[in-house]
Amino acid sequence: QVQLVESGGGLVQAGGSLSLSCAASGRFSSNYAMGWFRQRSGKERELVAATGWSRIPYYSDAVKGRFTISRDNARTSVFLQMNSLKPEDTAVYYCAVDKTPPSAATFYRDSAQWDYWGQGTQVTVSS
Repeated sequence: QVQLVESGGGLVQAGGSLSLSCAASGRFSSNYAMGWFRQRSGKERELVAATGWSRIPYYSDAVKGRFTISRDNARTSVFLQMNSLKPEDTAVYYCAVDKTPPSAATFYRDSAQWDYWGQGTQVTVSS
């Protein structure tokens, strides 16, 4: 089993920045893909950013150019730096791990394909 513990999030005004962190423990391999999903009210969970062992990141069109995903040197933690935040970024953000992504640089958009999840952290952007 893999445990994921998230931190960060909170309330910020539009145009501001927030950062999220997620630390993995347990039977975790640094080759696993790690990513961030978000779930806005009344919407399905969507993949926002991900990174795998190729280190080529994925970003959704909604956040490209504003969010940056990174991992620590040990590759057991993943971070999401969120800049130029918009009210539509308001959501619960989840850290996730996929043991078997489709390739080194591609990731499942379907949350059901990911194996482990953090507890979620609220990000609220006020207008």
